[in-house]
Amino acid sequence: MQTELQRGFVLHRRPYSETSLLVDLFTEENGRLTVIAKGARAKRSTWKSVLQPFTPLLLRWTGKSGLKTLTKAEPAAITLPLQQTALYSGFYVNELLTRVIEPETANPQLFQHYLKCLTSLATETNVEPCLRLFEFNLLQILGYGVDFLHCAGSGQPVDSTMTYRYREEKGFIASLVKDNLTFYGRDLIAFATLDFSDEAVRQAAKRFTRIALKPYLGDKPLKSRELFTQNILFLK
Repeated sequence: MQTELQRGFVLHRRPYSETSLLVDLFTEENGRLTVIAKGARAKRSTWKSVLQPFTPLLLRWTGKSGLKTLTKAEPAAITLPLQQTALYSGFYVNELLTRVIEPETANPQLFQHYLKCLTSLATETNVEPCLRLFEFNLLQILGYGVDFLHCAGSGQPVDSTMTYRYREEKGFIASLVKDNLTFYGRDLIAFATLDFSDEAVRQAAKRFTRIALKPYLGDKPLKSRELFTQNILFLK
């Protein structure tokens, strides 16, 4: 039984029975878990407005394993004001967490990255840098390791003016071939320092994270990306 209130967010919610909700949470100390919010869909339930994505929450639940029961949920702060592009980007980040991280695995560091990403989405006019930063941090936490600063073939430092082709489980190898797997050395150097201030670097980073995240996501399309492209062609 979890006794102390814990910080967390709603990643996704869906109807469960006639009056309840099944809620995917991302918590600071227990990671991702699914709980039943009994009676949350009832007319007089105070949880209706509380259990919303992007609202910082204080949470308590019961249950030792598997599906747990939510016993308390209260706002810790106001809902982060995500609108338009930022809102769809937030749904994308939530879906990434739902799809790629193991349930009930504590990761306070990832929770902080998530909180920082949502705050940036709510305050920055350009959402791309914070999305790329979150994706790279997520890959690192997932255990994805690649050397951006050295050629995997020769071991020589990456030259900013040369092109390198990515090979899964090996890294970047100097190549004259130019295709979707090819990146400029200057992009790789920026990746290593998490510097996404340049537009060209951001585009290259988006291309790379899609390649790198695919083994974790599988072939099932991201619903958040489909939803976005129906309205604004952004997460293309």
